[in-house]
Amino acid sequence: MTEHYAGLDVGVAETAICIVDLKGEVRLETTVATEPDVIAQALAPWRATLRRAGHEAGALSPWLQPALKDLGVPATCLETRHVRAALAAQRNKTDATDALGLAHLMRTGWYRTAHVKTEAAYRLRLLLIQRRNLKRKFLDLENSIRHSLKSFGVKLAKVGRGAFDQA
Repeated sequence: MTEHYAGLDVGVAETAICIVDLKGEVRLETTVATEPDVIAQALAPWRATLRRAGHEAGALSPWLQPALKDLGVPATCLETRHVRAALAAQRNKTDATDALGLAHLMRTGWYRTAHVKTEAAYRLRLLLIQRRNLKRKFLDLENSIRHSLKSFGVKLAKVGRGAFDQA
């Protein structure tokens, strides 16, 4: 029984999948919707012999990686810079050729794994980023109001936030 390796070139709408065997011969080239269950279904015929399925780290990785693992796919998230360097020699840059290149990286073992943080870590990061954005918007609005009131002789230069409404 020969081993198989998959490369997944993940896009927002579609994922290009390429499966190669131990010799590097292509066994499957297809494109499916970027949904973990659809990807797992496309890989299902090779489940018994599929050793690794690699996808490049990206915006969808925190969602896709654990979902594929939960579905029994031996998924590996690959370090982006390393993949870019490995695929830079490709003449044609398409989703299908990227998937083929990723499959060969998985077959040869010439890749670096990227750590995918937990969902809780991403949720906390999202909250902190949104908090920072809201604070910036609030400060921008406050400064705009201060500047606009100067036209009417109202000077709020030394007024802090606590006394801003009263002033």
